[in-house]
Amino acid sequence: MPWRGELAASVVVFLVALPLCVGVAVASGVPAELGLVTGIVGGLVVGVLPGSSLQVSGPAAGLTVLVYEAVRAYGLSALGVLVLGAGVVQIGLGVLRWGRWFRAVSVAVVQGMLAGIGLVLVAGQVYAMGDVAAPGGGGIEKFAGWGSLPGAVDPVALALGGATVGVLVVWPRWRRGARFVPAPLVAVGGAALVTGVFDLGVRRVEVRGLLAAVRVPTVDDLGLLAEAGVVGTVLALALIASAESLFSAAAVDQLHDGPRTDYDRELVAQGAGNMLCGALGALPMTAVIVRSAANVRAGARTKASRVLHGVWLLVFAALLPGVLGGIPVAALAGLLVYAGCRLVPVRELGVLWRSRDRGEVVVLGVTALAIVAWNLFEGVLVGLALAVAKTAWDISQVHVEIEDRGDTEVVVRVVGNATFLRLPKLLDALEGVPRERGVRLELSGLWHVDHACAAALEAWGAGLAVDRGVREGGEGDVGVVR
Repeated sequence: MPWRGELAASVVVFLVALPLCVGVAVASGVPAELGLVTGIVGGLVVGVLPGSSLQVSGPAAGLTVLVYEAVRAYGLSALGVLVLGAGVVQIGLGVLRWGRWFRAVSVAVVQGMLAGIGLVLVAGQVYAMGDVAAPGGGGIEKFAGWGSLPGAVDPVALALGGATVGVLVVWPRWRRGARFVPAPLVAVGGAALVTGVFDLGVRRVEVRGLLAAVRVPTVDDLGLLAEAGVVGTVLALALIASAESLFSAAAVDQLHDGPRTDYDRELVAQGAGNMLCGALGALPMTAVIVRSAANVRAGARTKASRVLHGVWLLVFAALLPGVLGGIPVAALAGLLVYAGCRLVPVRELGVLWRSRDRGEVVVLGVTALAIVAWNLFEGVLVGLALAVAKTAWDISQVHVEIEDRGDTEVVVRVVGNATFLRLPKLLDALEGVPRERGVRLELSGLWHVDHACAAALEAWGAGLAVDRGVREGGEGDVGVVR
């Protein structure tokens, strides 16, 4: 019967989501229960709203770095306000029907953003794998601190974290086993079992209880929205969460033949979910491709599976919260290190390089390095600016064709897009035109000419004693110079 397929898929998604919800929360510097709250809202609330039918929402590794920095800068009490504000922005974007515009963002910028997040995530979580406190600062400071790790790490914790990564790599190769028990559950559950059986002295997840972890923002907290830095963080959360959700939707749509995603409705659904998460003081949510792909591959065909996965998370959080206290932090760090490595698009880099569109590789790389060097928001802005500059350079192609008609005249045809970016090339070509005979300048092949190039053409014509002025515009525009 159809409901059995949805029930089975919901259990698979629950088993994938549980360790990820906890791991993302711990890596973000917030109580583990807040990750579960976001997963529950993603299932029970976003799961029933229109938008995408099969993708699953919850806390995502892609926002870990931004949330960690925000909590460190403004305090845990500000998290609810930040997420609430981001949800309002997302709903506004959806109502204004801006969802489709996220698909116009350069793929290289998005991949660079994810790569930068992945690198910073790995840089910080390597410390947690060894039960060592990560140094303050950005990605560069964290990478620089790796040199001090050999004498500081707890070898037992590091072994647990390394084994977790090893299981995550190897387990999916046994397809039959991975179909029934997801790799994250095997890796984290196995580490928790070993820790409990041998009573290993490693740091474990601190359990506060679901109700104790939830914190509703106060009026004083809402006053933070008057600060420019807080507003910038809200916008960054909203835009990055929206982009990640909609790109996930596009990927999930390729995995099934059911109804396609309505991007504007999906934005509204994600915004509603984040508003509720903010009201509960929980982590921000996005659609998560790992859980969504697991949902589709497990046989889901309707929204029921993602709603039920939220039910299972709620039941677990209500009845078995103490189980979280047996999970070693090193294992969750290993899970996040693996997730961070997966965010670096190594395969896509090879495809882009072989396709000869190596400018896209530069955009991707610069975006990632800018995020590592500064922060997520500034890195994305650098990537967007570079992508726009690259596009302007690519479309600014101008060619000068010179036809020598013997004793009569020389015909000069300017073809393409004449912008200031190609002005040196245009002037060099014009300077090479013979000046002894009549010159006919034909501009009918110009699709676009900006003010700088128009002025240069006029000045060049004036220097050759123009008989008939060079006119810019319509088909067949010709200037004759003798």
